[in-house]
Amino acid sequence: MTEPTNTHFPASPNERPRIYVACLAAYNSGVLHGRWIDATTPDEIMGEVRAMLAASPVPGAEEWALHDHDGFEGISLSEYASFETVCDLADFLGEHGSLGAKLFDHFGGSVDEARAAFEEYAGQYHTAAEFAEEMVRETGTEIPASLEYYIDWQALARDMALNGEILLFQTGFDEVHVFWSR
Repeated sequence: MTEPTNTHFPASPNERPRIYVACLAAYNSGVLHGRWIDATTPDEIMGEVRAMLAASPVPGAEEWALHDHDGFEGISLSEYASFETVCDLADFLGEHGSLGAKLFDHFGGSVDEARAAFEEYAGQYHTAAEFAEEMVRETGTEIPASLEYYIDWQALARDMALNGEILLFQTGFDEVHVFWSR
């Protein structure tokens, strides 16, 4: 979906991530001319960019830049990000949402590494302590009743994270995602 020229407003949360591509010839002439474009495929985006440039108030306009973006879970895009990168990130975020954005940031902006991390996904828990307790109990280790209340599950989870055994990402109240480190 594209918006009319000079329209600049955010998408609703249920729409696909999109970018605002501006005509640089118009921009340098003091005119805002651009188009919101859904991050679907690189070819479709390029087609929309060509149409936007053809409708530019500056004849022969050829250059563009990404001046805004919406629906990318707070991830910053370069104004010269490739359309392949934009679409790959949009697909990844469409599948994994804010958790995907946190992984993307954790791995330094690598969609491939963030995607690979899901191979080691341990699950969603209310707390990291809940994960640690479940992990220990699933090993079949019997904990004597007299020691039960002395175990600090939160400390165990913290130590596992500090030792690099697990990655923890909180995406909401009572919503912690755990990944085994690779």
